[in-house]
Amino acid sequence: MRAAVLYEVGQPLAVEEVELDPPRQGEVLVRIAATGVCHSDLHYIKGDLVMPLPVVLGHEAAGIVEAVGAGVQSVQPGDHVVLLFAPACGRCRYCAAGRPHLCEMRLRVRGRMPDGTSRLHARGEDLHHFTCVSSWAERAVVPESGVLRVERDLPFAVCALLGCAVTTGVGAVLNTAQVTPGSTVAVFGLGGVGLNVVQGARIAGAVTIVGVDMLEHRLDAARRFGATHTVNARRDDPVKAIQDLTQGGADYAFEVIGRAATVRQAVDCLARGGTAVAVGLPPAREELALPGPAFILNEKTLRACFYGSARLRHDIPRLLALYHAGRLMLDELVTAALPLERVNEAVAALDRGDGLRTILEMHTA
Repeated sequence: MRAAVLYEVGQPLAVEEVELDPPRQGEVLVRIAATGVCHSDLHYIKGDLVMPLPVVLGHEAAGIVEAVGAGVQSVQPGDHVVLLFAPACGRCRYCAAGRPHLCEMRLRVRGRMPDGTSRLHARGEDLHHFTCVSSWAERAVVPESGVLRVERDLPFAVCALLGCAVTTGVGAVLNTAQVTPGSTVAVFGLGGVGLNVVQGARIAGAVTIVGVDMLEHRLDAARRFGATHTVNARRDDPVKAIQDLTQGGADYAFEVIGRAATVRQAVDCLARGGTAVAVGLPPAREELALPGPAFILNEKTLRACFYGSARLRHDIPRLLALYHAGRLMLDELVTAALPLERVNEAVAALDRGDGLRTILEMHTA
């Protein structure tokens, strides 16, 4: 099969033939139909975050089950599935506490399958898996807990977005922050995840939603997705603008860029007692700084959010119900669809901030 392999940080991906082993016990072989190009992948390509190389990236995907290993019960060949990049063991302390997105399995895999081996091989060596997904490929072998069956009539691009951007963004609002009706919200960064924070705030009943970005096409998109106001941070001080628009500060602020400086802005723009949520993943070298006594005296809160604090098997059906009800915009997020061979173009467009979400489409026949 063909896959996009990252052999060296900062270099183009190589789209080439790789070997994929069949699924072992408890594993599922999925033919990838659509997969998103996400900033998390870009972080590893640029070296902002580090993982073992060579690796097949891609973590936001949907496809069709082709085969299952022994013991698999939740899916069968022919099922349409969303791939989940945080598979859960169901037994550790976090799974038992209803926080499967924090499952201990995620810390163990580190470029491998849960059993410590690889199913991917090329040029005479093993390739590393990315978050047990590695979807920038025609097929993927994943743990059974890393797939969720969905309706067959759903567009694959829509299903792929549920694997990361939508679940993370909406989940940050509904699960992590638990935004209340009538509140005020600021969102720093209006890319694929940030726009889902915006519409999550709309769904939660926020009355003022301020979107912040430096690109006009993203500010325009934010207004379509539910922002009541927008601020171009290239022209205006976003902290002052948010404080003015919310009569003293936002109740909730979300940082969806992944920079320490904008996390600080998210905290600074809050009203007393407000909550900031760091959603974007910063480069490993960056450290977060808080504003000293003012942070404590004003009783502000800074929370981290991973994968929308989601219980995926509960939250993804809920998101699909909102989509069917016309309350969650998904089709509108996809602004480009390219074949796997053009993955480097898609990565470059993401780095420039073009569009909203680019999908790599595979042949499903």
